[in-house]
Amino acid sequence: MRTARRVIGLALLVVACGYLVTVVDAGVLAKVLAAVTADPLGLLVALACYALAFDLRARAWRRMLPGLAYGHSWAALHVSLLGNHVLPFRLGEALRVTSVLRRTDLPAGPVTATAVTSRVADLLSVVLLALVAVPGLVLDVTDPWVWALLAGLVALGAAAVWWVRRLRLTAAQTGTRPGERVRLPGGLVVAAAVVAWVLESAVVWEIARTAGVPLEPLQAVAVTAVTIVAQAVAVTPGGFGSYEAAATAALTGLGVPTGQAFAIALATHAAKTVYALLVGGVALLVPAPTYWGLLRLPRTVPPRPTPWSIESAAPVVAIMPVHNEQDTVGEVVRRLPETVHGRPVQCVVVDDGSSDGSAEQAAGAGAHVVRHGRNLGLGAAVRRGLAEATKLRPAAVVYLDADGEYQPEELARLAEPVLTGGADYVIGSRFAGDIRRMHAHRRLGNVVLTWWVRWLTRRRDVTDGQSGYRAFSARAAAEAEIVHDYNYAQVLTLDLLAKGYTYTEVPITYAFRESGRSFVRLGRYLRKVVPAVHRELNGPGFQSSTTWAANRSRAADHATSSNPRAESASTAS
Repeated sequence: MRTARRVIGLALLVVACGYLVTVVDAGVLAKVLAAVTADPLGLLVALACYALAFDLRARAWRRMLPGLAYGHSWAALHVSLLGNHVLPFRLGEALRVTSVLRRTDLPAGPVTATAVTSRVADLLSVVLLALVAVPGLVLDVTDPWVWALLAGLVALGAAAVWWVRRLRLTAAQTGTRPGERVRLPGGLVVAAAVVAWVLESAVVWEIARTAGVPLEPLQAVAVTAVTIVAQAVAVTPGGFGSYEAAATAALTGLGVPTGQAFAIALATHAAKTVYALLVGGVALLVPAPTYWGLLRLPRTVPPRPTPWSIESAAPVVAIMPVHNEQDTVGEVVRRLPETVHGRPVQCVVVDDGSSDGSAEQAAGAGAHVVRHGRNLGLGAAVRRGLAEATKLRPAAVVYLDADGEYQPEELARLAEPVLTGGADYVIGSRFAGDIRRMHAHRRLGNVVLTWWVRWLTRRRDVTDGQSGYRAFSARAAAEAEIVHDYNYAQVLTLDLLAKGYTYTEVPITYAFRESGRSFVRLGRYLRKVVPAVHRELNGPGFQSSTTWAANRSRAADHATSSNPRAESASTAS
């Protein structure tokens, strides 16, 4: 089906282009384009009117949906405009709804109903305006399409208004939240739609004037209306071909020579396309979050959560996820120090479905072993390890890999910033320490991924985003969330920093493993991790940067009040 639509679209584009070739006069086209470029101020003023038209439409939409912020209304209209210029079959129309739904927490029903209503009001206004202003021209060029379009718009408009009315009644009866409140389109919405089309027609009016073809304002509106009717059924991106054909026919109907009419149509469409690409591109990114959601942590995060009070005998808990590491895990456990800053060290090994003797080796070396019945993934194992460590009411939790790449003797170095209250989340940085051996391709991969984490977190002090040696305060370990099972590194850092936990790094020693094989494969790693990072940044309730940070702060405050260990303790922040 998709292939058939593409073939049909391509065929119609070829036909449209064939028609245009028959009316192109290269000399006239060059003169018109030269005249337009010779008077850039006039074109800029016309494009300012074009922009003002979208400002009015954005405000009219907000009139019907008060919970919609102006910035998101403006952005949605321009994202839709951009989509219509790069996508076939007018698919950009749907983007005005998806833009709002992706970037705000407004419900789909009110957003869709008011978006459809405002768009129908736009289209009805321009067609009726043209029929009143220059009926002969519109009927000559667009008949019978105009009547079919009118009938469809009236039916769609009636359905949309009924939908808005139903939502309004439901909101009144149930006392729904502000974002679900809607208003019926009134006189201001209709007036805004009419004035917007008059402003938009300034582009063709100005270009025609510059080309030596003085159009009456109502004639410019009629030409604009004709192109809108043609584009309503266009299948090519931006209505390319159909726009030029319709505008050329409309201008010719007003007595403009064909070659000159085509040149004016092409210049007008080009100006609008440039505006759509430039301003629509900005609208994909502004206001925050982007059309694709949050891509980075907000600049402002909640204040540091109050650390939990720690018992004098609380241990430092070392957690080690293990999957088929029988050759190294026992030695790593045995090399752990017995105490750190006077506190006992306890080791918890999470056997993630090993098929060898990893669990037995770890238990024999003195670790407490918990088992997964099958291999769930490193992220799931770290999540389980943090949960098991929290049960021991620790002073600090230290995570390290069991493959021998990291030095167990350096455990105190990781735990110290936590035990002294200087940090909640500590990463052992290989790149700030001593790397005894690392393959060149792995070094490059780590450097690139670390740069990505630095960009995601907006922190220049991140020097090792993938380190397998990390320490946590008791509260950070308890409240850490890992949103996928495959890995933990990036999402865990984003999660803890977003909750306001303080971060620091310490230099460590690193030596590449002597046995076994890493599970990381670049292609699979990126396929798994990149979507998980996006999911972490755009979880439920965090659609806008302001709401996102506020909700994170409220979640942390709730955890404080609901946890019996969350006693007040003064500490440096």
